[in-house]
Amino acid sequence: MVVSAAHITPVVAIIAGLLILIVPRLLNYIVAIYLIFVGFVELNAVHHWVMWH
Repeated sequence: MVVSAAHITPVVAIIAGLLILIVPRLLNYIVAIYLIFVGFVELNAVHHWVMWH
């Protein structure tokens, strides 16, 4: 099974959305963590720091 950024990003978005629905006070933290995560995933796609497969 090959895991790529295209597979990870939607899963993280769904988890973040569910957490925001359950605990709305976490919105700022979840958005910040999500943006940092997506930034690292996209930079990894360009620079290949971590090989996912």
